[in-house]
Amino acid sequence: MTGRVVVFAPSPELTVTVEELDGAPDIHVHAGGQGVWQSRMIESLGSEVVLCAALGGETGHVLRHLIGVELKAREVAARNGGYVHDRRDGGRDQVVRMPADALTRHELDDLYEMTLVEGLNAGVAVLSGPAEHDEPVPDSVYERLTRDLGGNGCQVVVDLSGGRLAAAMEGGPAVVKVSHTELTSDGYAKSDDLADLAEGCREIATKSGARAVVVSRAAEETLALIEGSFYLVEVPALSPVDTRGGGDSMTAGLAAGLSQGRSLEESLRLGAAAGAVNITRHGLGTGSGDVVRELTERVTLKPWNAA
Repeated sequence: MTGRVVVFAPSPELTVTVEELDGAPDIHVHAGGQGVWQSRMIESLGSEVVLCAALGGETGHVLRHLIGVELKAREVAARNGGYVHDRRDGGRDQVVRMPADALTRHELDDLYEMTLVEGLNAGVAVLSGPAEHDEPVPDSVYERLTRDLGGNGCQVVVDLSGGRLAAAMEGGPAVVKVSHTELTSDGYAKSDDLADLAEGCREIATKSGARAVVVSRAAEETLALIEGSFYLVEVPALSPVDTRGGGDSMTAGLAAGLSQGRSLEESLRLGAAAGAVNITRHGLGTGSGDVVRELTERVTLKPWNAA
């Protein structure tokens, strides 16, 4: 079943990565940022996707040609951010990073309105953030979008942290996806011990009314609270190439599953498989839908007693 998902990505990034090929520099230029990576994976999983974003400056002009999925863009004066990473030694060394500019009031109003219309038509929306220290839009936009979309029948999946997460929780999302480090750094969990993370899940579910809270834990089993029941998510062991983007792919799988009419449990299994496949690849938000669907059958949800 084909579904449709809108992804709110207020300011995608232009990414330049230098790798090594046969002893010589190999330069890769891509559109990046959380929402872009999520959109790619959602499309790979068989759902239609539309990315709502603001594009401006030279970086924005280039990004328009690189995003690669259906795009609804508001042309703005604010520049999109970007970075250059050097990966020739196998790591990820940041050479330079340009932050995104803040949107003006009118630019923000237009982006909000565009996202609202697309989300209501889609039925499932993913709210993603810009880069960690960028503030192209105020946190309050996440509360407004969550409340207005969710209050009109759209299932809202949020993958945020800090003030953005707190604002979105006020709006009442259907699903909250966080990492264990975000759960602790934002003060919802005292430590990354499972029992403490479980308490953090309960707090988020209580405050936000979310039907599901999903906590990715890097190489450890994902913890999920679904309508009052805890699960640990087991995925087949795969050899990692780059662990970045695994959580974003998990969010994409959750949203794709919901858009296709799957249950929360089935959507979680799809998301876990998408995250597992992503870390076996060099590209972020990439992976064959066929491989993900095959791996989904091997994902296990183990009921877990948090008492």
